Amino acid sequence: MKRFLALLLAVLLLAACAKPIPADKQDFVGYWQAPNMAMLITADGRLKYKREKGTGNVSIDAPIKAFENGGFTSGIGPLTTFFKIDKTPHEEDGVWKMTIDGVELQRTTATLAEI
Repeated sequence: MKRFLALLLAVLLLAACAKPIPADKQDFVGYWQAPNMAMLITADGRLKYKREKGTGNVSIDAPIKAFENGGFTSGIGPLTTFFKIDKTPHEEDGVWKMTIDGVELQRTTATLAEI
């Protein structure tokens, strides 16, 4: 029972860490995808990220802490990851694109369950 309560408390604390995406960054909200990378940014400030690199995979499911210095950080406490924004979200021929960490992503209609 103590483990369950500790886990429940940890989940609630993690959920409380997310801050809504600022009004001037709302174009980042959505599901973004490239062949080896996928990123879901929710309006309430959560990031779910997966990337295949060589023989390993990286995944993150954490709140976005801040947009700053040409990018944004995501993580919990001192465990953070910085994502460099090379090109902000923009529309090209009816397709929304952005470039993060050198990877061009396109906004799609996928759902959270698909990432």
